[in-house]
Amino acid sequence: MRLYRKIIPKIARDIIRTLSSREEIEIEDGRLDEAELDLAAVMVEYMNDEERIVAETKETMARRGFSPDRFSQVKKSLAEARGFKAGDEGMAYIIEQILEVLFASRNIAEIYADDQALRAFMKETIEKYTVVDDELDREARARLRNLREGTPEWEIEYPRMVNQLKRQKGLL
Repeated sequence: MRLYRKIIPKIARDIIRTLSSREEIEIEDGRLDEAELDLAAVMVEYMNDEERIVAETKETMARRGFSPDRFSQVKKSLAEARGFKAGDEGMAYIIEQILEVLFASRNIAEIYADDQALRAFMKETIEKYTVVDDELDREARARLRNLREGTPEWEIEYPRMVNQLKRQKGLL
């Protein structure tokens, strides 16, 4: 799961407005935007924590003289040491945090849906917005089909193409 800051408000809006329209939650009068901000805050905090782990990983690698191919290994060990959840565990963690915020928020008057239904809906909604990485990968590969993966040209062009596609789709 790759979360982008630009899609966080869309995810929060989709969750709150859909749950409200289905009458699975009741929002205090005039507090719809605040309820969306409560959910967005959870995802922003997760992103901030992830960025701290990445920065610490880069710092640790530079200090110890590790090669770039060990990035994911070092990041994983630092994340585990800090209790940070990533990947599929990150999705479950974010969903649990959103549930807690829903139940604690002063902007939500009542919750009628059960926890399992809320979790399933939130997972589906978040996946709808985070599947973009797979789409970007497929599109970048299609555009670079004349290059062989693993070649120096590929290593240069693939990240450039992914960044270009992210800019075009408004993710950067």
